Amino acid sequence: MSLFRLDASILPGTSASAELADIVEANWTEKRPDASITRRNLGTDPLPADAWALATTGSFTPEPDRSPEQRDALTLAAELAGELEAADAVLLAVPLYNYGVSQHFKTWVDMVIAGAGLDPVLKDKPTVLATVRGGGYGPGTPREGWDHSTPYLRRVLADMWGADLTIVERELTLAATTPGMENLRDLAADLHSDARDAAHSAGRSLAA
Repeated sequence: MSLFRLDASILPGTSASAELADIVEANWTEKRPDASITRRNLGTDPLPADAWALATTGSFTPEPDRSPEQRDALTLAAELAGELEAADAVLLAVPLYNYGVSQHFKTWVDMVIAGAGLDPVLKDKPTVLATVRGGGYGPGTPREGWDHSTPYLRRVLADMWGADLTIVERELTLAATTPGMENLRDLAADLHSDARDAAHSAGRSLAA
């Protein structure tokens, strides 16, 4: 059995999404101590910004006419798609930034599509998404509907790639340190505790 883990936080030392993913991984490892784990961290090792454009234009160019840069981008795209296809289970830690996914995560998605086309690379594969949001975006909040990350992630991971998807999510991650959010800190602590419990459960299920 093998696990592929991807992290997308630009703050790896204090990442709230990585904290949840660490819990999921620890439960996976406890049940499968001999399993292999492949890691990719887009925050510390981002993909080249021009890779997707090069892979896309390269795919439309006859092989003899491709530039070295196009060939390299297509090789990278195939590698990224292959990491998902080779894994038995998948763990993604993806925070919300500026109401959506970050550009380096979007590049990764686009590159996987360049490498796999419309193939469902996660077909029926157990997949956990750990996602976090600094504010509150639920029903009745001032920014209800501003979370453009989670629906996109569901669409790509489950609907397009076919993952057997479990989402572990946490809101109000900035309440403990942000002036003006003091009245939300008790709620934020409860949500943090709930998210940790959900991560433990998701990790056990992922390894089942």
